[in-house]
Amino acid sequence: MPRQPHDPATHGLSVAPMMDWTDRHCRVFHRLLAPHARLYTEMVHAQAVIHGDRERLLGFDPVEHPVALQLGGSDPAHLAEATRIGADWGYDEVNLNVGCPSDRVQAGRFGACLMKEPALVADAVAAMIAAAPAHVPVTVKCRLGVDEMQDYAVFRAFVDSVAAAGCTHFVVHARKAWLQGLSPKENREIPPLRYDWVFRLKRERADLRIEINGGLATVEDVLSVLPGVDGVMIGRAAYHEPFRLHLMDRALYAPAEPPRTRQELLEAMRPYVERCLSRGIALKHQSRHWLGLFHGQPGGRIFRQVLSEGAPRPGADWSLVERALAATQGG
Repeated sequence: MPRQPHDPATHGLSVAPMMDWTDRHCRVFHRLLAPHARLYTEMVHAQAVIHGDRERLLGFDPVEHPVALQLGGSDPAHLAEATRIGADWGYDEVNLNVGCPSDRVQAGRFGACLMKEPALVADAVAAMIAAAPAHVPVTVKCRLGVDEMQDYAVFRAFVDSVAAAGCTHFVVHARKAWLQGLSPKENREIPPLRYDWVFRLKRERADLRIEINGGLATVEDVLSVLPGVDGVMIGRAAYHEPFRLHLMDRALYAPAEPPRTRQELLEAMRPYVERCLSRGIALKHQSRHWLGLFHGQPGGRIFRQVLSEGAPRPGADWSLVERALAATQGG
């Protein structure tokens, strides 16, 4: 019996915000791969939104919808103002980062260190909700805890405190974070995954929308955690091997439809690429996000090499992409 597609209102797929990776060109590519997924910007500090170059920081292509703006910060007034600005720019959601463990983020008193200050997070979320129009939800991405916080009850109390401020949607990276002694990369790999905590949270707080993040790299991984939670967020796997994202989207939303080929997907990027080139945006800013598309496939290494070496050269255009695609066919 064929598997029925998941209702996106019940079981969602999203692509994690990833610094230096999920820029607007990456998101357009991911939208092509995953028509139903929710996409997230890189984390942007609230102060940058308020005072910085908004077109550079917030601009996006309409094809990206639904797309969420992820904010960093801890000042409720600044976060509220940045939320209002993000909503005015047309974002479908504003997400507060309470999960990034980098030293730079901690120095600014935002990210994962805020899990030690649930009252401040609740105040920030309340201010953001007050600033957002009703159709733009304010959500939170967090960890299971930080440092010595190893008690499920403490984690649930954090969620309850923020939920009491009005947040009904949490994305939980199913690991705790060490604020000292581990790099951000190590914090994504060394603390053990505790999916059971996230499943338990959903059972005990059924009124909340709970998404799970961390260690989910295949279609089988995604299906194994549903329906224990309301959605899954995919991170590095979607970036390093982007075809997996396409397979996940198909499995959840259109299981009767065969996947498109890698070549078909990349060729569908041509109109966007040529629009960008006509505006003076170099090919390298777009093609860097495609390098893993043929990972593990015949010709995959030469595909990556052709793009990596050729895209930074002046005048690189779609003909380079055609040469890279030909390499995957032995051409």
